[in-house]
Amino acid sequence: MAFPIKTCVVCGEEFELKPGKPGFANRCPSCSENEEAQPVGARHKDAVERRNEHEVNAERRRVIRDMLYRKDS
Repeated sequence: MAFPIKTCVVCGEEFELKPGKPGFANRCPSCSENEEAQPVGARHKDAVERRNEHEVNAERRRVIRDMLYRKDS
C-alpha cells in the first residue's frame, strides 16, 4: 500500500507521510528535525528577560484596557 503524498508547508517539498514519522504531519522530515532540535520552551530566560517581558505585557494590558473602557467625549 502506498503512503499518501503530502506537501511541506515550510519548504514546499513533497514527501510520503509514513506511520511513526516524527514531527508534524504537514512538514517534511527535514523541517520536522529542525523543529525538534530547538524546542520553543527549551531556552530558559534570566531575571532581566522575565522582568522586561512582564513590563511589556503589563503595558500592553493597560493600553488595551484604556482603549476598551475609555469614555468617548
